[in-house]
Amino acid sequence: MATFALIHGGGGSAWDWHLVADELRVRGHDPVAVDLPIDDESAGWPEYAETVVQSVGDRGDLVVVGHSLGGFTAPLVCAHREVDLLVLVAGMIPAPGERFGDWWTNTGYQASGEDDDDVVYYHDVPPELAAEAKRRGRQEASQALQDPWPLEAWPDTPTRYLLCRDDRLFPAAWARRHARERLGLEADELDGGHYITLSRPRELAERLAAYAAGAR
Repeated sequence: MATFALIHGGGGSAWDWHLVADELRVRGHDPVAVDLPIDDESAGWPEYAETVVQSVGDRGDLVVVGHSLGGFTAPLVCAHREVDLLVLVAGMIPAPGERFGDWWTNTGYQASGEDDDDVVYYHDVPPELAAEAKRRGRQEASQALQDPWPLEAWPDTPTRYLLCRDDRLFPAAWARRHARERLGLEADELDGGHYITLSRPRELAERLAAYAAGAR
């Protein structure tokens, strides 16, 4: 059995992971979905990491999973806890000292120009789940997004990058390059859009469980 620390993306919450968490439990694992303090104006990256560490407690066999902007927080946990595996799902990969606002230019990201969330984020999510996700959305107001990413280097933790082939925010070709340039990794791939946690929770849970088995 593995413990999965599940970290949501920008504007999200632990609820984003509820379907994946159910699937992981069925497979005998212990998922811990975390609510980051994104609406706390005083919270910086240390507070983000501490929220995850406290949520996990003293559980062992830890796999840390960061979705999208959760890629900024997930590696910070490895500086505080022994982590067996770090997984980024459609993740943003920060560089040492990089600010969130600079990441977009530094990585060569080019937006599609589409600003309809239903098209970009929820195109393959069941409508009732998409509506609930939007209702639960939170504003990113924390200090963290203004601060430099604090690690001097990527942690010495085995890392996997999982891209979503149908992602309209981080298209597959761009995500492959991002993983290669930032971490020297060849990305793994799974069908689904950016909110794969809601559109394909079973497939994502199966992949995460396989990662955990391989790490052990």
